[in-house]
Amino acid sequence: MNLKVGDKAPDFSLLNQKGEKITLKQLIKDSVLVLYFYPKDETKGCTAQACKFRDDYEQFKEIGARVVGISSDSVLAHQKFIQNHNLPFMLLADIDGKVRKEYEVPKTLGLIPGRVTYIINRQGKIIHIFNSQLNPKKHVSVAISVIKSVSN
Repeated sequence: MNLKVGDKAPDFSLLNQKGEKITLKQLIKDSVLVLYFYPKDETKGCTAQACKFRDDYEQFKEIGARVVGISSDSVLAHQKFIQNHNLPFMLLADIDGKVRKEYEVPKTLGLIPGRVTYIINRQGKIIHIFNSQLNPKKHVSVAISVIKSVSN
């Protein structure tokens, strides 16, 4: 299928860290969505990325964007990750990897779940895709600059 900018983002329904069912439609209802897929809670790169999103979270709020992370970790693992790092945003549990497949997030070296950020507007269209396994913090700065550029 090859998802690209301008495509409609695949809908999904996943549990957040509180065990609540969350859909794409809910997430884009009143804000631009920064949906970032990452490999695993509590790993070095993923922790650095999550903490960078945390540290810049106020900027996302100011520009009218919501940040949501997705990995294959469980609801309980997400609860602990959020507590350990004081994360102010939602994490979704894609335990079977179905949503990751729908978003065509590639694996690194055929093994490691990929790290891709999608920016989705309120109409459900993908307005930017950033893929970088090895530069986790750059996902944050790219997302901020893209959202600022489309909202000006």
